[in-house]
Amino acid sequence: MAMSYKELLQKREALEQEIAQARQNEIASAVAKVRELVAEYGLTAQDVFPGRGTKSSAPKSASKVAAKYRDPATGQTWTGRGKAPKWIEGQDRTPFMIA
Repeated sequence: MAMSYKELLQKREALEQEIAQARQNEIASAVAKVRELVAEYGLTAQDVFPGRGTKSSAPKSASKVAAKYRDPATGQTWTGRGKAPKWIEGQDRTPFMIA
């Protein structure tokens, strides 16, 4: 006979609790095993996770791009990226190119 909607919801809730408990048990087992291996081999966090947690790894800044165009009247430059400045907007860019 088919289960009712309420019975199925109760069964699902019980299964979700079992799943959560099984996950906790497996995580605890895995952590214990990792701690045992770390202690046995004298490992450090750097050994296990190289490149993480070092103080020398600062966020990389954006590299500067060389200017490609120069306004002969004012000396202003533009890299050719982003919105074009007013002095070059809508014109042929060839005469403004920096050699």
